[in-house]
Amino acid sequence: MDVQSTAKREVLVEEKKGLANTRNLILVGVMMAVGIVLRMFAGVIALGNMHPNFLIATYCLAIFIIKPNLKEAAAIGLISGAISQIGTSMPWLGLGSETLGAIAMCLLIKLALPKYVKPVVCTFLATLISGFAFVGLAALTYAKPMPGAQFVSMAIVTIVTALLNMVIVTVLSIPVNKVMGNKEEE
Repeated sequence: MDVQSTAKREVLVEEKKGLANTRNLILVGVMMAVGIVLRMFAGVIALGNMHPNFLIATYCLAIFIIKPNLKEAAAIGLISGAISQIGTSMPWLGLGSETLGAIAMCLLIKLALPKYVKPVVCTFLATLISGFAFVGLAALTYAKPMPGAQFVSMAIVTIVTALLNMVIVTVLSIPVNKVMGNKEEE
């Protein structure tokens, strides 16, 4: 008599993390495209010849959702910095400031903060780091010495951008997390 085995076979597939996951890579690409569009229209919210950088919100949201490692976050920041070269009056500064902002976001999301507080705090601080890195680089390279009025104007734009970005990321993080199929954090 031939006895057939009816044992179940299970195949465990480990889900790739960070940018190794195709869904995450697509999300970053979409966020960068949205950032380009927002950057082109940010001029309507201008203070003098300066405007908020919503590209920071898009990379902060992508990093918040996919939780990349430090190298991947730096790559996201560098790509964002390259994109920020579109229409800038101070070339090359965004490469450094956006990379620092993305690295900051990557490190900040590791903080043990309540679920709904985390995107607020992390995005606000990452935007301030990116923005003030930009201001500092501008002071060192383009405006030596930087007039006080110009510093104050750039600081105001940085703070307003940080406030706007934290709202954008906080509001969008919930539906984007659901679309990406991520489990809720506690």
